[in-house]
Amino acid sequence: MPLNIRLLGQQPYLPVWQAMQDFTATRDEATTDELWVVQHDSVFTQGQAGKAEHLLNPGDIPVVKVDRGGQVTWHGPGQLVIYLLLDVRRINYGVRHLVNLIEDSLIEYLASLGVSAEARPDAPGVYLKEGSAAGAKIAALGLKIRRGCSFHGLSFNVSCDLSPFQRINPCGYAGMPVARLIDLVPTSSFQQAQDALLAILIRRLGHTNITYLHGQESV
Repeated sequence: MPLNIRLLGQQPYLPVWQAMQDFTATRDEATTDELWVVQHDSVFTQGQAGKAEHLLNPGDIPVVKVDRGGQVTWHGPGQLVIYLLLDVRRINYGVRHLVNLIEDSLIEYLASLGVSAEARPDAPGVYLKEGSAAGAKIAALGLKIRRGCSFHGLSFNVSCDLSPFQRINPCGYAGMPVARLIDLVPTSSFQQAQDALLAILIRRLGHTNITYLHGQESV
């Protein structure tokens, strides 16, 4: 089954979100699945169930109310975001199956670097298991299923500034600590994290015939 990997670079959030919605609304049973890989300009996004009280002090960072699940989170440079635009009916995936696949892919990648992490049944995402940062969230996820197809996806803190998380209750949890990869594995790089995590996701999804695309041409 073919898969397009679309490398978007750094982009503002709104146009990419709108493009995801348009892609999902107009795709049909023959449309090739895609993973979109991006870093966003600094932004808070608030999910459909998001509560205003979790936005403590957004200040000059814009807030966008979006159509994914979950509460409020932050995106910005140095954070790896991968959106999974998949026909989940065609690949016969339920939502929980896809959530588990994303979490397990992140856990596998971290384990390859000697970092122990886990998922939690009550709070989607990936959390550190050991050391001084045990319990800290290093990756968040939120999905939307429409017309049998998924969009939105995961955000993984690689080398980003963590201070914006102090302006919110991350994912709706007051005082939740957050972590980033560069503090755990100083030799890691953004490109290495991107390439390795993509390879794991592709393998676990089972797609073959991978095509890499740059930018949003032909979306």
